[in-house]
Amino acid sequence: MSLHHEEPGLRERKRLATRRAIQRAVLTLSCERGLEKVTVEDISRLADVSPRTFFNYFPSKDAALVGDELDLASEEQIEAFVHGGRDGDILAQLAALLSVSLRNTEGDREIHQLRRQVMKENPYLFGMRMATLRNFEGRLQEIVTRRFVVDHPELGAGSAQLEQRALLFTLVAVAALRHAWRCWADSDAARPLATHVAASFADLYEMTLKTS
Repeated sequence: MSLHHEEPGLRERKRLATRRAIQRAVLTLSCERGLEKVTVEDISRLADVSPRTFFNYFPSKDAALVGDELDLASEEQIEAFVHGGRDGDILAQLAALLSVSLRNTEGDREIHQLRRQVMKENPYLFGMRMATLRNFEGRLQEIVTRRFVVDHPELGAGSAQLEQRALLFTLVAVAALRHAWRCWADSDAARPLATHVAASFADLYEMTLKTS
Protein backbone atom coordinates (compact mmCIF):
# COMPACT_ATOMS: atom_id res chain seq x y z
CA MET A 1 0.00 0.00 0.00
CA SER A 2 1.38 3.39 -0.96
CA LEU A 3 0.27 6.46 0.94
CA HIS A 4 1.15 9.59 -0.96
CA HIS A 5 0.29 13.03 0.32
CA GLU A 6 0.54 16.53 -1.02
CA GLU A 7 2.58 19.12 0.80
CA PRO A 8 0.39 21.71 2.53
CA GLY A 9 -0.08 25.01 0.71
CA LEU A 10 1.30 28.35 1.83
CA ARG A 11 -1.81 29.32 3.79
CA GLU A 12 -1.84 26.00 5.64
CA ARG A 13 1.88 26.27 6.41
CA LYS A 14 1.33 29.75 7.84
CA ARG A 15 -1.58 28.49 9.93
CA LEU A 16 0.51 25.63 11.32
CA ALA A 17 3.42 27.99 12.02
CA THR A 18 1.14 30.31 13.99
CA ARG A 19 -0.33 27.43 16.02
CA ARG A 20 3.17 26.22 16.83
CA ALA A 21 4.36 29.71 17.77
CA ILE A 22 1.47 30.12 20.20
CA GLN A 23 2.02 26.70 21.76
CA ARG A 24 5.77 27.23 22.03
CA ALA A 25 5.19 30.62 23.67
CA VAL A 26 2.72 29.43 26.31
CA LEU A 27 4.86 26.40 27.16
CA THR A 28 8.10 28.39 27.33
CA LEU A 29 6.57 31.04 29.57
CA SER A 30 4.97 28.40 31.80
CA CYS A 31 8.33 26.67 32.25
CA GLU A 32 10.01 29.98 33.09
CA ARG A 33 7.39 31.60 35.36
CA GLY A 34 4.88 28.97 36.34
CA LEU A 35 1.54 28.48 34.64
CA GLU A 36 -0.46 30.75 36.95
CA LYS A 37 1.73 33.77 36.15
CA VAL A 38 1.27 33.56 32.37
CA THR A 39 -1.43 35.63 30.64
CA VAL A 40 -2.85 35.52 27.13
CA GLU A 41 -1.28 38.94 26.57
CA ASP A 42 2.15 37.55 27.52
CA ILE A 43 1.68 34.59 25.20
CA SER A 44 0.54 36.76 22.30
CA ARG A 45 3.47 39.13 22.72
CA LEU A 46 6.03 36.31 22.65
CA ALA A 47 4.31 34.57 19.73
CA ASP A 48 4.11 37.91 17.86
CA VAL A 49 0.34 37.73 17.38
CA SER A 50 -2.57 39.74 18.73
CA PRO A 51 -4.75 38.40 21.58
CA ARG A 52 -7.57 38.25 19.05
CA THR A 53 -5.46 35.98 16.84
CA PHE A 54 -4.68 33.83 19.87
CA PHE A 55 -8.38 33.24 20.45
CA ASN A 56 -8.89 32.48 16.77
CA TYR A 57 -6.61 29.48 17.28
CA PHE A 58 -7.27 28.42 20.89
CA PRO A 59 -10.27 29.05 23.15
CA SER A 60 -8.13 29.28 26.30
CA LYS A 61 -4.62 29.20 27.73
CA ASP A 62 -5.15 25.60 28.84
CA ALA A 63 -6.19 24.58 25.32
CA ALA A 64 -2.95 26.00 23.93
CA LEU A 65 -0.98 24.16 26.62
CA VAL A 66 -2.68 20.84 25.88
CA GLY A 67 -2.26 21.28 22.12
CA ASP A 68 -4.02 19.88 19.10
CA GLU A 69 -5.69 16.53 18.83
CA LEU A 70 -3.83 14.12 16.60
CA ASP A 71 -5.18 14.06 13.07
CA LEU A 72 -5.70 10.98 10.97
CA ALA A 73 -4.83 10.80 7.31
CA SER A 74 -7.22 11.70 4.50
CA GLU A 75 -10.27 9.59 3.71
CA GLU A 76 -8.56 8.35 0.57
CA GLN A 77 -5.55 7.15 2.56
CA ILE A 78 -7.79 5.57 5.20
CA GLU A 79 -9.71 3.71 2.48
CA ALA A 80 -6.41 2.46 1.05
CA PHE A 81 -5.57 0.99 4.46
CA VAL A 82 -9.04 -0.52 4.99
CA HIS A 83 -8.78 -2.30 1.63
CA GLY A 84 -5.09 -3.14 1.94
CA GLY A 85 -5.75 -6.84 1.41
CA ARG A 86 -6.09 -9.78 3.75
CA ASP A 87 -2.61 -10.98 2.81
CA GLY A 88 -1.08 -7.56 3.32
CA ASP A 89 1.23 -6.70 6.21
CA ILE A 90 -1.32 -4.91 8.34
CA LEU A 91 1.25 -3.72 10.89
CA ALA A 92 3.43 -2.14 8.22
CA GLN A 93 0.40 -0.67 6.51
CA LEU A 94 -0.87 0.84 9.73
CA ALA A 95 2.60 2.22 10.49
CA ALA A 96 2.57 3.89 7.07
CA LEU A 97 -0.90 5.35 7.70
CA LEU A 98 0.14 6.73 11.09
CA SER A 99 3.36 8.16 9.67
CA VAL A 100 1.33 10.12 7.12
CA SER A 101 -1.15 11.14 9.82
CA LEU A 102 1.63 12.57 11.99
CA ARG A 103 3.48 14.43 9.25
CA ASN A 104 2.44 17.81 10.69
CA THR A 105 4.14 17.06 14.01
CA GLU A 106 7.63 16.74 12.53
CA GLY A 107 8.59 20.25 13.64
CA ASP A 108 7.18 19.86 17.14
CA ARG A 109 9.97 18.09 19.05
CA GLU A 110 10.72 21.16 21.19
CA ILE A 111 7.00 21.69 21.86
CA HIS A 112 6.57 18.07 22.87
CA GLN A 113 9.53 18.25 25.25
CA LEU A 114 8.26 21.49 26.82
CA ARG A 115 4.74 20.07 27.19
CA ARG A 116 6.04 17.03 29.05
CA GLN A 117 7.84 19.35 31.50
CA VAL A 118 4.77 21.55 32.09
CA MET A 119 2.51 18.53 32.55
CA LYS A 120 4.79 17.11 35.24
CA GLU A 121 4.22 20.30 37.20
CA ASN A 122 0.49 20.56 36.36
CA PRO A 123 -1.05 17.06 36.46
CA TYR A 124 -4.52 18.26 35.44
CA LEU A 125 -3.11 19.15 32.02
CA PHE A 126 -1.92 15.57 31.62
CA GLY A 127 -5.50 14.40 32.10
CA MET A 128 -6.71 16.83 29.44
CA ARG A 129 -4.01 15.68 27.04
CA MET A 130 -4.86 12.04 27.61
CA ALA A 131 -8.49 12.81 26.75
CA THR A 132 -7.41 14.03 23.31
CA LEU A 133 -5.34 10.87 22.83
CA ARG A 134 -8.34 8.72 23.76
CA ASN A 135 -10.34 10.48 21.06
CA PHE A 136 -7.61 9.61 18.57
CA GLU A 137 -7.55 6.04 19.83
CA GLY A 138 -11.31 5.75 19.31
CA ARG A 139 -11.11 6.99 15.72
CA LEU A 140 -8.21 4.64 15.03
CA GLN A 141 -10.17 1.71 16.43
CA GLU A 142 -13.04 2.48 14.05
CA ILE A 143 -10.62 2.29 11.11
CA VAL A 144 -9.03 -0.94 12.34
CA THR A 145 -12.50 -2.44 12.82
CA ARG A 146 -13.40 -1.56 9.24
CA ARG A 147 -10.21 -3.29 8.06
CA PHE A 148 -11.02 -6.40 10.09
CA VAL A 149 -14.56 -6.52 8.67
CA VAL A 150 -13.11 -6.50 5.14
CA ASP A 151 -10.34 -9.00 5.93
CA HIS A 152 -12.43 -11.38 8.05
CA PRO A 153 -16.03 -11.42 6.79
CA GLU A 154 -16.44 -14.86 8.35
CA LEU A 155 -16.42 -13.26 11.80
CA GLY A 156 -19.37 -11.05 10.92
CA ALA A 157 -19.54 -7.27 11.25
CA GLY A 158 -20.39 -6.26 14.78
CA SER A 159 -19.48 -9.61 16.30
CA ALA A 160 -17.93 -9.58 19.76
CA GLN A 161 -14.89 -11.52 18.54
CA LEU A 162 -14.17 -9.05 15.75
CA GLU A 163 -14.66 -6.03 18.01
CA GLN A 164 -12.38 -7.48 20.68
CA ARG A 165 -9.66 -8.26 18.14
CA ALA A 166 -9.89 -4.77 16.71
CA LEU A 167 -9.62 -3.27 20.19
CA LEU A 168 -6.57 -5.39 21.03
CA PHE A 169 -4.85 -4.53 17.76
CA THR A 170 -5.58 -0.82 18.25
CA LEU A 171 -4.20 -0.77 21.80
CA VAL A 172 -1.03 -2.54 20.69
CA ALA A 173 -0.64 -0.10 17.80
CA VAL A 174 -1.14 2.90 20.09
CA ALA A 175 1.53 1.51 22.44
CA ALA A 176 3.97 1.25 19.52
CA LEU A 177 3.06 4.79 18.47
CA ARG A 178 3.67 6.15 21.96
CA HIS A 179 7.03 4.32 22.03
CA ALA A 180 8.01 5.93 18.72
CA TRP A 181 6.89 9.35 19.89
CA ARG A 182 8.90 9.11 23.10
CA CYS A 183 12.02 7.94 21.27
CA TRP A 184 11.62 10.81 18.81
CA ALA A 185 11.11 13.41 21.53
CA ASP A 186 14.07 12.19 23.57
CA SER A 187 16.40 12.01 20.58
CA ASP A 188 18.73 14.88 19.76
CA ALA A 189 19.19 13.64 16.22
CA ALA A 190 17.23 14.92 13.25
CA ARG A 191 15.68 11.51 12.66
CA PRO A 192 12.09 12.06 11.48
CA LEU A 193 9.15 10.91 13.56
CA ALA A 194 7.99 8.74 10.63
CA THR A 195 11.26 6.81 10.81
CA HIS A 196 10.76 6.19 14.54
CA VAL A 197 7.20 4.99 13.88
CA ALA A 198 8.41 2.50 11.26
CA ALA A 199 11.19 1.29 13.57
CA SER A 200 8.86 0.81 16.57
CA PHE A 201 6.35 -1.16 14.52
CA ALA A 202 9.16 -3.26 13.00
CA ASP A 203 10.46 -4.05 16.51
CA LEU A 204 6.94 -4.95 17.60
CA TYR A 205 6.59 -7.28 14.61
CA GLU A 206 9.93 -8.94 15.33
CA MET A 207 9.15 -9.45 19.03
CA THR A 208 5.63 -10.81 18.65
CA LEU A 209 5.37 -12.67 15.34
CA LYS A 210 7.12 -15.89 14.40
CA THR A 211 9.11 -15.85 11.19
CA SER A 212 9.57 -18.86 8.98
